[in-house]
Amino acid sequence: MDTEELEKLPSKEGEIEKGKAHIIVELIEYEHDAVLSKSILKKATGSINALSFANGEGLNEKISPFDTYAQIIDGSAIIVIDGKDTALQTGQGILIPAHQSSHIKPNGRFKIILTVIKSGYE
Repeated sequence: MDTEELEKLPSKEGEIEKGKAHIIVELIEYEHDAVLSKSILKKATGSINALSFANGEGLNEKISPFDTYAQIIDGSAIIVIDGKDTALQTGQGILIPAHQSSHIKPNGRFKIILTVIKSGYE
């Protein structure tokens, strides 16, 4: 999936309720042959999104002007940064540096939290 398409996906039920505990992996479900996105928090200085990817779905290569932290919360995926593959399992994360090409290759279905930090790049 192209990241521009991903950004246009409707967010399921808006942001999560502030001050209320939640189980991170249950924030978003899987849907057959689809990528789903749920906004956890969205501010001018960054965003936190939960995403679920059906089997065979991933994100196309892009270069972001911002640092992005990716954490697998269910399943596994391969994060490619400047051509170097890193396999991540549930509970593992990686910081994708700003201005470096990256994409996410599927390794079965998986859920991920993406945290984009925009401050400091003005």
